[in-house]
Amino acid sequence: MKAAIRGERGLELVDIEAPRPGPEEVLVRVRACALNRADLGVLAGHMHGTIGGPGTVLGMEWAGEVVETGSAVNGFAPGDRVMCSGRAAIAQYAVADVGRTMKLPDASMSFEQGATLPVALQTMHDAVVTNGRLKAGESVLIQGASTGVGLMALQVAKAMGAGLVIGTSTNAARRARLAAFGADLALDSSDERWVAQALEATGGRGVDLIVDQLSGRVANQNMAAAAVLGRIVNVGRLAGTRAEFDFDLHALRRIDYIGVTFRTRSVQEVRDLNARMMADLWPHLRAGRLALPIDSVFAFERTGEAYERMRANEHFGKIVVTMA
Repeated sequence: MKAAIRGERGLELVDIEAPRPGPEEVLVRVRACALNRADLGVLAGHMHGTIGGPGTVLGMEWAGEVVETGSAVNGFAPGDRVMCSGRAAIAQYAVADVGRTMKLPDASMSFEQGATLPVALQTMHDAVVTNGRLKAGESVLIQGASTGVGLMALQVAKAMGAGLVIGTSTNAARRARLAAFGADLALDSSDERWVAQALEATGGRGVDLIVDQLSGRVANQNMAAAAVLGRIVNVGRLAGTRAEFDFDLHALRRIDYIGVTFRTRSVQEVRDLNARMMADLWPHLRAGRLALPIDSVFAFERTGEAYERMRANEHFGKIVVTMA
């Protein structure tokens, strides 16, 4: 089968043997894959948890048709239209754990749209609802809201009953588009005034829940913008993995500072995470209230161009690669 791998000198499009499903796995004929920034790290030679190294098939989420199911799989059959998360997505065939395999929520949903959803839904339901413990009416701030998962976070917060929802982006054109995805206020996190603006928007109280995809330089600013007994969920580190930390401010605000990642979760933990997400968000998906914009679509043969677009940070929404 055709696949995109991390070769000795970067991206390579090669022919490799198709995978076979284990007892609790589903084999999918891949029709579309969505790119994620973790792929760029793998291409650069870094490990993403246990994923990485020469020969690694790229991609973390995809949509397509079930071809075969493992002996212990129930609820799926050949021909089902599904979306999945896992590894080795940019290939003609991919296997997914049954607990990370979901039927497309709407019969009319395209494979391209379906491929954009799994990682964002799972990541941001876990951040906003499970670890963020969002309560109806609370204020939420999403750092890095113009990314694919950030746009989903805005929508999840609204769907789960948040009051004021704030999104940040350093790009003015992208900030202008955040309102369409649920942001009541859009702020520039590179502008030192953003903390004061967030405090003003919350009547001086501070933000109840901050979902942080940046970290680095904004870590202390986040705490300054947080309410007493606020929660900060560290999802990403796009602005850096190291920075000074104001321990006194952390204590004064009595903040719950929570770090999350998929890289150290067991198979069962991810299954449980996905089940919680589906229980809360499936009605919203079917009603069309949760969706991500597709920035661009590239044929498999142009996978390199797709990654170059992501590397250049020119996109808004998801970049998708299709398989013939």
